[in-house]
Amino acid sequence: MKKKVLIVEDEFIVANNLRQVLQRFGYEVSGIAASGEEAEELLQREKPDIALLDIRLQGKLSGIDLARKLRSEHIAFIYLSANSNRKILEEARATEPYGFLVKPFRKKDLMVMLDIAWYRHMHSLEARERREHLLQQQIEEAAHEDATGRQKILKLARILLPHIPFDFITSGLRPLNTAQFDDKGYLRIGFDEYQFIGTEELLTITNLKKAALPVVLANSQTDINTVICNEIQDEKLHVPSLLKTLAGTFNIRSYLVFPVTLNNGLSFHYFFYSRRLDVYTDNHIALLNRLRPSITALSERIMYEDDPADSLLNPAGAFTNLQGETVNRPEFRNIIGSHHLLLAALDLTAQVAPHNTSVLILGESGTGKEQVAQSIHLLSPRKNAPFIKVNCAAIPATLIESELFGHEKGAFTGATEKRKGKFEQADGGTVFLDEIGELPLEMQVKILRVLQEKEIEPIGGNAPLQVNVRIVAATNRNLEEEVARGNFRLDLYYRLNVFPITLPPLRERRSDIEGLAVYFAEKFCREFNKPFNGITASMMETMLTYDWPGNIRQLENVLEQSAILNDGRSPLELRRNLTGTSPAPLATTDIKTLDDVKRVQRETEREYIISILRKTAGRIRGANGAAELLNIKPTTLESKMEKLDIKKNDFLSSTKDIRG
Repeated sequence: MKKKVLIVEDEFIVANNLRQVLQRFGYEVSGIAASGEEAEELLQREKPDIALLDIRLQGKLSGIDLARKLRSEHIAFIYLSANSNRKILEEARATEPYGFLVKPFRKKDLMVMLDIAWYRHMHSLEARERREHLLQQQIEEAAHEDATGRQKILKLARILLPHIPFDFITSGLRPLNTAQFDDKGYLRIGFDEYQFIGTEELLTITNLKKAALPVVLANSQTDINTVICNEIQDEKLHVPSLLKTLAGTFNIRSYLVFPVTLNNGLSFHYFFYSRRLDVYTDNHIALLNRLRPSITALSERIMYEDDPADSLLNPAGAFTNLQGETVNRPEFRNIIGSHHLLLAALDLTAQVAPHNTSVLILGESGTGKEQVAQSIHLLSPRKNAPFIKVNCAAIPATLIESELFGHEKGAFTGATEKRKGKFEQADGGTVFLDEIGELPLEMQVKILRVLQEKEIEPIGGNAPLQVNVRIVAATNRNLEEEVARGNFRLDLYYRLNVFPITLPPLRERRSDIEGLAVYFAEKFCREFNKPFNGITASMMETMLTYDWPGNIRQLENVLEQSAILNDGRSPLELRRNLTGTSPAPLATTDIKTLDDVKRVQRETEREYIISILRKTAGRIRGANGAAELLNIKPTTLESKMEKLDIKKNDFLSSTKDIRG
């Protein structure tokens, strides 16, 4: 069956040329529109499978305006534009297009982009149907479980979290009863950890007097219908209210209200609260509406079929502090933290892991992109197959094709034997392409072929090899800017960007610094056979206020240095100046003169550099080399080694020597 394409282009010659090309390649053109208004009329008569949209059109509507309508009607669309600047790309990305082509483009580029768009569209539809069928089953099973009301609410929260994000979820009858407030909910305190919040817990956490609660409830507005608020306005927080109390206590910035009607006519509301702005969309409401029958059935059970002592209708119900049981997730064992931005990224990780979808992990250097990539692999059906890591920035351009795709014996000078490339080694598993923004353009074309055709061609080979791999890529670059500069292929960007995950920098999740610091401190104290006696208050205060341009990797290096130089009897102290590159001087009774200070500084710096060189087995350059871990240039490190008289024998010693 031919796929129907709608062309929305205000230049007749371009539109007509597109029609001829599409028809030649087996597509059916359902119509050509020169304006958004004309396109809307065509959409009413005939629904296309895919639309090609010029961004600038005749009339009042732009291609971006029309894209929102297409998205709501689940029609795939590709942008056509003569301008690929950052502003255009950002506006286009907000509408979640299936592709973007910059004019002028080749016929082959158009065909490839149409294939990508159709693949993504069909995959998203099939995935949505499978997901929603599973959700219905899970909610129905929760409704029939022998569990209390609070346990059923927790089960529903866990089921919905991957699809309806929240940091706090509550439920209860509406309109509010000032004499009897029975809302129950859960505050998210970890990846799969929840703190029960009932009336007594809410009063304790908010320091609200019980006598003041009726006043707060009386001032609280009841949202009768489904409501989205993506930015709480100041005027809503002028008087004491339930919303003001929750917003101030839990740093709530947006919320979604979803009511269901019970058989007796009462209205039972669910409230999803988030600490982020602009979280909730009409798609979330549409999903909840499709799940409404099963959610309503569960709500009936919560209200009427629980033990009377736990029923929401029973004012004498016992409210006790209950932390949700933590599911053991070894796949996240190396990821420390509970900040909401990190948890949002981990939610996406768990959501995409079971599928074969390509994933693009974005974030600054040192934010933990490799750990998230490994978690995706461990949570996937491919977990028992290889996980192959490739640092695209560390492989010379002349060797990268051989490294990725392998070569035959005699394929080039020095190829004395056949060698499997990374993709062939990973067959059945996952390839992690770290720093993919560093790939040369000619290699980007070959990576695109792997994504589209699932095949590679070793250097010197006679025929392509089929490979079954999942690609997870990562970069600290802004790929949209790289596309605009011509450094990164647009078609590869859209193929990789099917499911982006952005990791927050450490300065945006300062509440996790203390936990990370203790984790690394304990780790290195064990490694160096020293007792861990805590971290000094001054060191912790400095770490909490520092901006960490090197993120978690830099924090780890700081704690490693402190552990190395610790005497094993006192808490860890900061041994470097975080605003510079030189370590802070050691406090010692042997320091009597300025020369003594310089000597101690020199010895401290020398010892620390040797410890890093031992960790990298003497490797100075490249990914995870000593220069990168120290956050200095390789030439600078070599100069320091010469000045500090660091020889190979100093750092190529045994592990026993290092720890003893």
